[in-house]
Amino acid sequence: MKSTILVIEDNEKNAYLVTFILEKCGYRIVHARDGKTGIAMASQIKPDLILLDIQLPAMDGYTVAHELKKDGELSVIPIVAVTSYAMLGDRERILAAGCVGYIEKPINPTTFVAEIEQYLPAGKKGDGIRRGY
Repeated sequence: MKSTILVIEDNEKNAYLVTFILEKCGYRIVHARDGKTGIAMASQIKPDLILLDIQLPAMDGYTVAHELKKDGELSVIPIVAVTSYAMLGDRERILAAGCVGYIEKPINPTTFVAEIEQYLPAGKKGDGIRRGY
């Protein structure tokens, strides 16, 4: 069964790259461009994992993570921040907001899949095929 990953990312180039890499490895990707839409989509599709940008328009990623964790059904979905926030204390603040992981941008295409797979539930990883990017 293919895992579904919700990518909440407002930058089209970043969303394209993440989608391209993950689809090549057998994942189903759903994309939201802002936090409010991302929360609504998470409620609707119940993804296996959420990849969350922190710098989003209108509602930042911290707020999105808090809102997702307040919802009983959605609180069990792992959230991984994929962000350019890399200053001292940013990682801790992101984890305190409810994210279980943190990946710095720019992502490394050769290690990205392995980085996110550690947060997927057992049996929900991709097809195992690693293609060159």
